[in-house]
Amino acid sequence: MNQYTHIGKIIATFGTLGEVILQHSLGKKTTLKGTEAIFIELTKGSYIPYFISSAKAKNQEETWIKLEGIDNKETAHKLISKQVWLTEEDFRNQVSKQAAINLLGYTIIDNKTIIGIVEKVMEQPHQILLITTYKNNEALIPLHEKSLIKINHTKKEIYVQLPDGLLDIYS
Repeated sequence: MNQYTHIGKIIATFGTLGEVILQHSLGKKTTLKGTEAIFIELTKGSYIPYFISSAKAKNQEETWIKLEGIDNKETAHKLISKQVWLTEEDFRNQVSKQAAINLLGYTIIDNKTIIGIVEKVMEQPHQILLITTYKNNEALIPLHEKSLIKINHTKKEIYVQLPDGLLDIYS
């Protein structure tokens, strides 16, 4: 079974031929070259493939996409606010190495203690929150200049120094 990675959502339609605007967190301008399909979550847990006819990068956060079978504005409008996913392989081919979302799957380590694996990444204005499971609870680990020690991309490890007591709230 394919593993999927959440990259963003459809935020609007444009034109009259069913084009949509994908807002993504891939960290770079992208036309999704080499990606055959995006997966749209029409209902919770369903990843329906939509094949890409064409795509044009608008900026680092948005791409205009024409999808096969979506031929008018009304049909495209039904996709607004739907979450978009890529297969793990397509995600790794598309994501910028500097994008925060690239930290998915990395191990978080605080003072030689393994906290957990990054399951989700939330980008906030002044910090990034890494979401992991710690002692069977969802934990939000802040990542900013005061807490980050280093990132080892080869070993997929993130070394942090967390404020005293932060992990206690998740125990």
